[in-house]
Amino acid sequence: MANQLKRRLKSGKACVNGWLAIPAGFSAEVMAQCGWDSVTVDLQHGVQDYLSMVQCFQAMQPHPVTPMVRVPWNEPGIVGKVLDGGAMGVICPMVGTKAEAEAFVAACKYPPAGRRSNGPIRAAMYGEASVYQKTANNEILVIPMIETQEALDNLEPILDVPGIDMVYIGPSDLGFSLGLPPVLDREEPKIIEIYERVIRETAKRGLLAGMHTGTPAYAARVIGMGYRLVTISNDSGLMARAAAEAVQGVRRAAGDVAS
Repeated sequence: MANQLKRRLKSGKACVNGWLAIPAGFSAEVMAQCGWDSVTVDLQHGVQDYLSMVQCFQAMQPHPVTPMVRVPWNEPGIVGKVLDGGAMGVICPMVGTKAEAEAFVAACKYPPAGRRSNGPIRAAMYGEASVYQKTANNEILVIPMIETQEALDNLEPILDVPGIDMVYIGPSDLGFSLGLPPVLDREEPKIIEIYERVIRETAKRGLLAGMHTGTPAYAARVIGMGYRLVTISNDSGLMARAAAEAVQGVRRAAGDVAS
């Protein structure tokens, strides 16, 4: 049960993460063949549910991507279920305090490191269950999101919680929390300062940082800042962008007859 994404991140390589909002195994199958290092099923803001998550994992299984999930909230029941379903990393939204970070870690880890209940019904299907249970605590990526003023106020205590592998910036909610419009690829100087602060504080502790971006150019920019996991939009957004560009390209090329 080796987590190839975790190994690549630990080696210092930047990783590119796909994002699934569409609840369809075929969409996941297509995305899994596009070169992503990992693909995340979004149970918070996508239209996915638990069964569609499992279907997405099944579709991705033959391909060399690491399956991850963003859970809807910091709640141990759903964290345990996505791990039992085969997630190799869990991104948790709206973690704002040390206590919330500790609760999230506890939900991800088997005893004695945490309180995760035993029952990896799907996660252990591709090897012996006993091997999964012996290795899961070390292989699962535990990733709280930093996306509120509260989280910024408590950044250092959150990062000091044992068991966290990295933090993941949600730019839209971060901006919202600071009284700014909820957008992804931000340019406000105070936001850029926050991004730099996160890199400094994670580096001090040997941790990593990730971010959700809207475009390849911005993803490359934050990799240059030190971020090592970058997500580009999501499957529905990429599809809509490509479709719109195709339609507009035809209209431009064909001239008045197609305009």
